[in-house]
Amino acid sequence: MSILLIRHGETLLNVARTLQPWDTPLSPRGELQAEAVAQRLAGLGIAGIVSSHLPRARRTAQLISNATGLQVDENEALQERNFGNLRGLPYDTLPYNPLAMADAPPGGESASEFHRRVAEVFGQMVQRRRGLDGHLVVVTHGLVIHALLAHHLQLPGGVCAPQRLGNTSVTAVSAHAPHQVELLDCTLHLADVAHDDAQSLSGG
Repeated sequence: MSILLIRHGETLLNVARTLQPWDTPLSPRGELQAEAVAQRLAGLGIAGIVSSHLPRARRTAQLISNATGLQVDENEALQERNFGNLRGLPYDTLPYNPLAMADAPPGGESASEFHRRVAEVFGQMVQRRRGLDGHLVVVTHGLVIHALLAHHLQLPGGVCAPQRLGNTSVTAVSAHAPHQVELLDCTLHLADVAHDDAQSLSGG
């Protein structure tokens, strides 16, 4: 059984390529995407759901909860990197790439702080999965999944992490070390519903 990493559904600010305030909700298309991934997961033997507490992730998790009958447990450590005073600003107007910056923006979180938080919550996920008789669904954010792929998960030989992750993409990971990636950034459930916008911002 695996840990299933799910990126939240689309938001209007994803499409506008804007660093998002914490309370950004799903867009109408994001709601459709979240419904689609919920139906995909419903028959897969899910035994637990844990989610970031940010509304865009929490709503995605709630729709998965509705489809599976399982309660959602929120974990604030699964939230997106905190960009502080940069939240609400258009990504493409900034003179640097905030998603790759090492320093903490004013009121925000440095890369080292963010990666330390992700490492801690990954340990919690692995421990949680050990107590379940089925898959653990983890609903989180683009940069969190990127950090896991870069530092904690093992990709198959010759496979590289994608530059962007699709909204409601599914990444399946072995619950046991070395935590092999079994499925990467899969959005097949969106084929007949609401396509992922490949130009939207994946993170922030």
